[in-house]
Amino acid sequence: MFRSLLKSTTLRTGTQRAQLLQRLPAITAHQLIARRLITDRAKSIIDDAVKDNDMVVFMKGTPDEPMCGFSRAVIQILQMHGVDQIVGVDCLQDPEIREGIKEYTDWPTIPQVYIKGEFVGGCDVMVQMHQSGELHELLVKEKILSEEPDQEK
Repeated sequence: MFRSLLKSTTLRTGTQRAQLLQRLPAITAHQLIARRLITDRAKSIIDDAVKDNDMVVFMKGTPDEPMCGFSRAVIQILQMHGVDQIVGVDCLQDPEIREGIKEYTDWPTIPQVYIKGEFVGGCDVMVQMHQSGELHELLVKEKILSEEPDQEK
């Protein structure tokens, strides 16, 4: 109601408009961002990719041609661990997916890695897990990689 009055010609003076604006609830940029909603289409595409693949990377570019350094780093880390089949979803091809994936997990950055339907993290998390050895353990545990055979003595 108040917003339509602001646009009408009945409030001609700046003072009248300012008084009316003071009665409107203040909305911060953070509140506006928090109110974004993932579209049904984007949610469906993301759900399907996460559920249908043992591991999927939502990234900029493709596993064969990453289009940003962070996406490239994630792919290289996975390849270093011996992951041959990497399913990637190119977020640059669809703005709904690019924004929707951030809402889907409440994680602000791309790339995002999912293993067996669970969000693992972005590039920073993948680097930390790689350095600590946790990533290899997770990949073996979730059967993305087979366990290494014992060395014969």
